[in-house]
Amino acid sequence: MASPAHADFRVCNGTQNLVGVAIGYRAQDGWNTEGWWQVPASTCATLIEGELQSRYYYLYAEDAARGGRWTGNINMCVAENEFKIVGVNDCFTRGHQRMGFKEYDTGRQGSWMVQLSDTPGSQEGQN
Repeated sequence: MASPAHADFRVCNGTQNLVGVAIGYRAQDGWNTEGWWQVPASTCATLIEGELQSRYYYLYAEDAARGGRWTGNINMCVAENEFKIVGVNDCFTRGHQRMGFKEYDTGRQGSWMVQLSDTPGSQEGQN
């Protein structure tokens, strides 16, 4: 008997270190960023549960041990500790930091997975 498909947005950590992950997306109230998910080495974390509602999602991640980063050129707000921030403008004046997020085009698929690896640029989404 086949199990039902599980739709969500997942990040898998293919490195040997703990990685902190933040996600950005468009919601009814505007642009949102959320973090931090702590993803241990060689494990996966679900950032958004259920059927994806947007086509584009944005990801920023940091290697907790070595300081490596997975970034892109879409600027969004993050905070030092756990956060959910509405809006991507005036990050500094609102007491947040600004980081470059990488854009993922899910093509309106209901589920998406990003693999983070030690090789920069090799992390691409797959269904």
